[in-house]
Amino acid sequence: MQISSRFTIAIHIFSCINTFEGEYKITSYFLASSIQVNPVIIRKLLGQLKEAGLIEVKRGSGGASLAKAPSEINLLDVFNAVESLDDGKLFHFHENPNPDCPVGRSVHPVLDGRLEQIQRAMEKEMQSISLEDIFKDTNKYLEQNSHS
Repeated sequence: MQISSRFTIAIHIFSCINTFEGEYKITSYFLASSIQVNPVIIRKLLGQLKEAGLIEVKRGSGGASLAKAPSEINLLDVFNAVESLDDGKLFHFHENPNPDCPVGRSVHPVLDGRLEQIQRAMEKEMQSISLEDIFKDTNKYLEQNSHS
């Protein structure tokens, strides 16, 4: 299992907005140069984040900005905005285990609840981390490494 890079790119976008807003216009081209991906990918993610009510985007060269205070946006909000989960489930189960096999017929009853438990734990942890936390850590890191 691997979560796509859309989630970490979205966090990178938010960090750029926080770090550079007021100094630069936060455009898809500006963000793409920091993230080193195609601006089309950035525009798609900006659209998803805007649709989720997490950012505002001014058309033209106006740039992106936060739609809420950083303390009001958590990592689960960002994850849900940019990742598409099948039926809201993090784990994709193989479709047709063999019902004639004792393991095949027991695999769902044994694993389904545990996989839901794991997903709930991950979601709870993601909810406990706000963008404000990420921004504080980013600023601390930038300060420590600006003297290098």
